Amino acid sequence: MRQEIMLPFPLFLALKYLRPKRSFISVVTAISVLGVLLGVAILVIVLSVMTGFDNMWRQKILSFKPHLTVTGSAGVLDDPEALCRVIDAVPGVTGTAPVAATRVLVQHAGHTDAPMAVGVDPERAAGVSRIPAYIQAGRFDLEGERAVIGVDLARRLRLDVGSRFLVYSPMNVIRADELYLPEELEVAGIFDLGMRDFDSGFLLTSLQVGRDLAGLEAGAHAVYVMTENPFRFGEFAARVRNAAGPHYTVRTWQEVDRVLFSALSHEKTMMFILLVFITIVAIFCVTNTLIVIAVQKTHEIGVLKALGFPSWKIMAAFICHGWIQCLVGIAAGLGAGLLVLHNLKGIVKALTAFSVEVFPKEIYGLDEIPWSTSPVELAQIALFVMVFCTVSSVLPAYRAARMDPVEALRRE
Repeated sequence: MRQEIMLPFPLFLALKYLRPKRSFISVVTAISVLGVLLGVAILVIVLSVMTGFDNMWRQKILSFKPHLTVTGSAGVLDDPEALCRVIDAVPGVTGTAPVAATRVLVQHAGHTDAPMAVGVDPERAAGVSRIPAYIQAGRFDLEGERAVIGVDLARRLRLDVGSRFLVYSPMNVIRADELYLPEELEVAGIFDLGMRDFDSGFLLTSLQVGRDLAGLEAGAHAVYVMTENPFRFGEFAARVRNAAGPHYTVRTWQEVDRVLFSALSHEKTMMFILLVFITIVAIFCVTNTLIVIAVQKTHEIGVLKALGFPSWKIMAAFICHGWIQCLVGIAAGLGAGLLVLHNLKGIVKALTAFSVEVFPKEIYGLDEIPWSTSPVELAQIALFVMVFCTVSSVLPAYRAARMDPVEALRRE
């Protein structure tokens, strides 16, 4: 003998109202679900792209810059090798290297540019840089008068592997009474990090060449430090600070680029607030649907009230009706948002084929649109929409529950 499943009355009534005989209500319900779908999908796409920007910026920065930067309170480090040996003994430190950096003027084949020249000890360079993994042409070699440059800088200066170019020191301007001859360097390798600021704004060379360009006879401007885990920067910074002593300043990669990450965080917050208003407008479509149903079901609600059904059950039925619409819209919106994200590259390529440049590297500094989703963010979006759906369903539900049965039957 088959046993039938008895649904609670509010859920039964909500499902019944979702299958109306009049097509007008069906259209209104479909529009309400579509509005929630679009609102959720937009939230998922935009927040995922903003999170992707944050993650990719971190990845690119950590691929180029050190985890910690140690500088001296007096300026130039007189004995950077001794400091490197002290820091190398700190648990968790995987590499150190003295660095001399300065802005220079580069000239080749009638083209000029002003990148940052970073001179690194060739024997220690591989321990404080991940650029060797991003070499596009040539090899990572800083010995002698060789240099490694970014792909955008090479393109602007018409440089290839093996090309020789002139590098002019800024000391000619700073020290007008001294003459600094230009350095002639050879391109040993070209790297491609996929980030405009690094691919066009830096060249790496040996520590000695960096000293000559910066006007240093010896020493270094800073010591770059790499650690086992860049995200435990606070712990490792404290260790290095204790080992180096009070005369040195230790800055983490997050402190060096704090303005960038702060801007990204505030931009993500502002985008969320702006998009929330779009979602709230979509959610109020659910309110309109419930109001229409309450008006068209006035006689039926009056009969239920006359038969003795309590007001809370009728109110719960309308709230369940709103929940069902929102749940369907949320599920479809999450699916639509993730579908767009997984096909984002194809969408961008398709638009590029129609001469629509969606994400130029010259403007955004990255070679592709990054995105990243997390179950926590998706759950927060779903919870936020459900809360507002509940709030938007309360008013029409309360109106239907407080309806006087005599007036409802008389109106019919």
